[in-house]
Amino acid sequence: MDPISDFLNTLKTASKTGKESFTFPYSKVIAAIAATLGKKGYVVSARKVKKGRELELVLPVSAEQAQPITGAKRISRLSKRVYKKAREIRPVRNGFGMAVLSTPKGVLSDTEARTAKVGGEVLFEIW
Repeated sequence: MDPISDFLNTLKTASKTGKESFTFPYSKVIAAIAATLGKKGYVVSARKVKKGRELELVLPVSAEQAQPITGAKRISRLSKRVYKKAREIRPVRNGFGMAVLSTPKGVLSDTEARTAKVGGEVLFEIW
């Protein structure tokens, strides 16, 4: 199974049902994605629990805290990898969403990748 797709589905479901937090099995990639989502306000905080085996993510509960998650789309899958150069990265939903990329400089959002002038694998889009 694809852990990034599982993470996205869990994140969407938890956000839509109004949960304050949820746990997910820890990996470095998932932790980096959670940190990137935290910079944009989709996740309030993320920390390791249970001897570093799980990652607990706290979601925003009010509209004043941060953006609610209305949807997400996995772009690069196990069967089809999608790579973009820095010049090819476009805003998601006219700037109301964001794309998450795996780059040589780490996991970055679309705006961070454009300003760093670095491309990479487009993991998913979230809005």
